[in-house]
Amino acid sequence: MNDPVTILTPPPSAHDTFTDPAAAVARLEQLYAEATGFLLQKFNEVLANGRADTRFRAFYPEVRITVTSHLKADSRLSFGHVSSPGTKVATITRPDLFRNYLTQQIGLLMRNHGVPVQIGPSATPIPVHFAVAGQPEVTIPQEGALTISLRDVFDVPSLESMNDDIVNGTAKPNPDGSGHLAPFTAQRVDYSLARLSHYTATAPEHFQNHVLFTNYQFYVDEFEKVARQMLADPAQGYSSFVAPGNVEITTADGVIPPLAKLPQMPTYHLKRPDGNGITLVNIGVGPSNAKTATDHIAVLRPHAWLMVGHCAGLRNSQSLGDFVLAHAYLREDHVLDDDLPVWVPIPALAEVQVALQEAVAEITRLEGYELKRIMRTGTVATIDNRNWELRDQSGPVQRLNQSRAVALDMESATIAANGFRFRVPYGTLLCVSDKPLHGELKLPGMATEFYRTQVASHLLIGVRAMEKLRAMPLERIHSRKLRSFDETAFL
Repeated sequence: MNDPVTILTPPPSAHDTFTDPAAAVARLEQLYAEATGFLLQKFNEVLANGRADTRFRAFYPEVRITVTSHLKADSRLSFGHVSSPGTKVATITRPDLFRNYLTQQIGLLMRNHGVPVQIGPSATPIPVHFAVAGQPEVTIPQEGALTISLRDVFDVPSLESMNDDIVNGTAKPNPDGSGHLAPFTAQRVDYSLARLSHYTATAPEHFQNHVLFTNYQFYVDEFEKVARQMLADPAQGYSSFVAPGNVEITTADGVIPPLAKLPQMPTYHLKRPDGNGITLVNIGVGPSNAKTATDHIAVLRPHAWLMVGHCAGLRNSQSLGDFVLAHAYLREDHVLDDDLPVWVPIPALAEVQVALQEAVAEITRLEGYELKRIMRTGTVATIDNRNWELRDQSGPVQRLNQSRAVALDMESATIAANGFRFRVPYGTLLCVSDKPLHGELKLPGMATEFYRTQVASHLLIGVRAMEKLRAMPLERIHSRKLRSFDETAFL
């Protein structure tokens, strides 16, 4: 028989009890720094020596709370309390990045239940790839590039531990019988943080709490113009603008050198010191990109995300440049069918709908019946076939007609459905760029005037709507409409 492999870990730490949320988060940061520092040191030693006689392992820190009373917490809150007595646990990564969020969520638990939390190492190993992710000077060699296998020396990412079972409502209790305190595990968060940097070419630290998604570069150009105007007026409260490549400017005339090659989903951030600025993600065309982006941004726990892009108008009464405010979604994108069955309703959220409608009225300076002339409220259909017009029309057109859809695109229902799944408030305001059922196809030259006059207004509407949502109390925007009856305490 082979001798058992020696596993070297940092010195063991006991779980400490805290009644101060800031102190609890400080302890999380200390434990995480010790664990990742240990792995980074051993990783560099292994690279230098080209060999290792032992395995090295360090663990994510965790938050643990035990509630024994059946007394109900403030039922007006959709978060910040556990739904039933017992022990709930969350593994934590990057507590420095999530410091404000963790302090808030832990503080609510303490206040609503009157009990302390325990902070200590978890039983979940930190994959070495994630431990060194914050060190730009360190690169993980590809498997086979070393004389040893990293899997023999360190823990590596495993898809088995990076699933969406908690948010999908299918998670089983932890091995020790405890329940789940947060919507994502530490490994799942680490995976998405790495993916965000890859897809957007900006660091997770730059993402703001309010996210706009678009499917056209025109909106990016307008967003940069708006950002520069905001930076020119300190009273607006914005501190900087970040472009792909983590290029950050703090003045209206700051220079942003172009990247030689843009990432798959170029992302831009109009930042505020408290993180309540606005992020714009150009997801391009298609539900796959929409799902990918929202899958990963969700771990940052944004306060809202909105789709502002182009769509096909399905009514002859619509004109190019008209707006569509989605109040329902016909889901034929299929990318979320395994995670969120199509029979699950995706409701319109009143707070978001009102913010969008008020923003349209303010930017266009129209109201009442005149506002209805340029904006329709109705069902938006999302499909996964860009060239659906080229197929037999009897099936698709009949379904669109029966659904009462007023617009069609390839991203909106995906973004809304993932918002519902991840408990992120969502909304959709689209702009009609073509009317394929009525002889107005999207062809070169047809929409030049539309692009010039409407894109700027549409982007401003999205920004204004986000500012309205930012002014709402957190408990109002994060309402119970998005929470299940057996919900995690963390937002």
